[in-house]
Amino acid sequence: MDAPEASKLYNLLNFHIPMMMDDDKDPAVDAGTDNAPATDATPETPETQEVPATEVAAKAVEEVKEVAEDTAPEQGSTDEETKSTAKVIRKESTKVAVVLTEEVKEEGVEIDEADQSGSTGDGHADFNWNMTARSAASRYTPEERTAMEKQYEESMTNISEAEIMSAKVSSIIDGDVILDLNYKSDGLLPLSEFRDQAELQVGDTVEVYVEQQEDEKGQLVLSRRKAKLLRAWDRIRDSYANGTVINGKVISKTKGGLIADCGGLETFLPGSQIDIKPIVDYDAYVGKTMEFKVVKINETIKNAVVSHKALIESDLAEQREAIIASLERGQVLEGIVKNITDFGAFLDLGGVDGLLYITDISWGRINHPSDVLELNQKVNVAVLDFDENKKRISLGLKQLQKHPWEVLDETIGEGSTVDGKVVNIEDYGAFLEIQPGVEGLVHVSEVSWSNQPINAREYFTVGETKSAKVVTIDREDRKMSLSIKQLAVDPWTKILDLFPLESVHTGKVKNLTPYGVFVELNEGIGGMIHISDLSWTKRFGHPSEFTKVGADIEVMVLEIDEDNRKMSLGHKQLEENPWETFENVFPEGSYHEATVLRKDDRGAIVQMPYGLEAYAPIKLMRKEDGTIADVDETLTVKVIEFDRDSKRLTVSHSRYVNDIRKEAKDQVYKEEKEERDTTRKVIKKASASIERSTLGDLSAFEQLREQLSNNDDDDDKE
Repeated sequence: MDAPEASKLYNLLNFHIPMMMDDDKDPAVDAGTDNAPATDATPETPETQEVPATEVAAKAVEEVKEVAEDTAPEQGSTDEETKSTAKVIRKESTKVAVVLTEEVKEEGVEIDEADQSGSTGDGHADFNWNMTARSAASRYTPEERTAMEKQYEESMTNISEAEIMSAKVSSIIDGDVILDLNYKSDGLLPLSEFRDQAELQVGDTVEVYVEQQEDEKGQLVLSRRKAKLLRAWDRIRDSYANGTVINGKVISKTKGGLIADCGGLETFLPGSQIDIKPIVDYDAYVGKTMEFKVVKINETIKNAVVSHKALIESDLAEQREAIIASLERGQVLEGIVKNITDFGAFLDLGGVDGLLYITDISWGRINHPSDVLELNQKVNVAVLDFDENKKRISLGLKQLQKHPWEVLDETIGEGSTVDGKVVNIEDYGAFLEIQPGVEGLVHVSEVSWSNQPINAREYFTVGETKSAKVVTIDREDRKMSLSIKQLAVDPWTKILDLFPLESVHTGKVKNLTPYGVFVELNEGIGGMIHISDLSWTKRFGHPSEFTKVGADIEVMVLEIDEDNRKMSLGHKQLEENPWETFENVFPEGSYHEATVLRKDDRGAIVQMPYGLEAYAPIKLMRKEDGTIADVDETLTVKVIEFDRDSKRLTVSHSRYVNDIRKEAKDQVYKEEKEERDTTRKVIKKASASIERSTLGDLSAFEQLREQLSNNDDDDDKE
């Protein structure tokens, strides 16, 4: 409705109706402009004569209808706001006509029924339009007018922009809601802003936000959405400040959590704040209405972080206090398994958590709590201990049953045979579980009659079943020692009959050490081959260079120690000792071709003829050019030591090189000496055949003699 139209309707309602309401007033009215009261001296004239009430009423009805017709939308108009406004005006005009009709009837004046119906026809009574607002108002004294104006102002609500007001739904027309704020004009909002109130009806009270008292059309501008957001933010601030609980609906999933609509304002619910237990499926919460506490707000951007977990924890804290206050050691409680770890399980005791350690789950050994328990399983447990300050409760499941040692069968005693499952393996042996909670130890020395070292981790396997004989049992200390080897007869009692000295047997290599090879000849009987008894001719740095574990090997029994249960074996003794022959083949000072097999910083091992290996110190492997011989290089060596007892042969390539040099030098000296001897003989023979020479000849001959004499002196010095 435009401002002029609203003003015109307002004047009709406020000035036409009062003129017909007061029967007790003087019917004469003053037509002047100063509102002076009428006096008896004033004659009644046609100009001041009272207009009949029927004319006033009819005129008022006609004006109301004209306003309604003037504001009607043009044909074909699509302006929804204009149509809605026109409907309101037509409705109000009908109300005005009815009111005027009723007032006139009270005065005893009849009005045409067509006028009462608000029809736009012409069948209505004419009114006297000489009655003006000023003449009607002159019927009241200034005091009465002031009082009436004050009463009118007080009946109106004071409205300020940017504040939230309560409004009453006066009507709902074609998707629009008309709101009565007790103001001079009503508010109009689309029904779409009331989606959260599906059952909205006329007469309901709602809150709206005043954006403008008047816009360019003179209308009151309201917002239901802003009112909801502001109220929601007020509730969020109150929850953050005072810890109050708010409701919200989860509307979607986002990274790291959920989005919750709390009264029209979107808030963030982190995944860690949904529940006290980890949540994997966020989608299961979308669409749910939940209670929250506000844990963080941002006033600048009007954003908030909420938590459902905080509510649960606060409830659990109260329950925890009550439960801990009533706890007693030994008390049996029912709990639900809520989490399983490697070291135990956490149970929910109805608001407080307790720890069931893995060693308190079963009297027997278990690898993991999940072997006995599963999530959400209900179990009865005993309270072992609790700390009121730290809110910790230790629980036990096995304590609800008697200890297995207390109910162990009396038939199990020393000398009896039992079957057990290997449940634990240590370096010193293995533990066999006879029944859950009852275990016995099989020491490595009780595994086999053989003195060969037993590796428990290689011999036993966790989970396998073994038979053993009970050696000792102590029910008070709950200990039991077992033996596997005592299930069989001790073979060492007949060792000499089974394995006489120098007898030859085939055994299986069971173990290798840096100093020898352990060979098993029979169940529980074995011996060792020393590394030096593997070969007559080869030197091994480790037995693995000769054989491997699991291989068959032929041996000769060299020595048996019955008391210490030891047997010495040999492999090279199966062949004749070649060192007696080697003494003639490799005498000291002899030369032989050799190939370097390996070398280190101290020396080299070379391969001699007939497969014999010899040792050469590294400094004696220097060649003529000053370099050291390399692996796989073949060269000539000189035997410098032969030890038949130690079976050791030492050679040198440097000594061979020196011998060659000396031999060459001796040969050169021999040739030079032979040449000098020949020259001396020739000169001596020549001197004897010549005659007495002259003095000059004698002088030359004397020089030759001195030269020869000097040469002889040099030879003697050498």
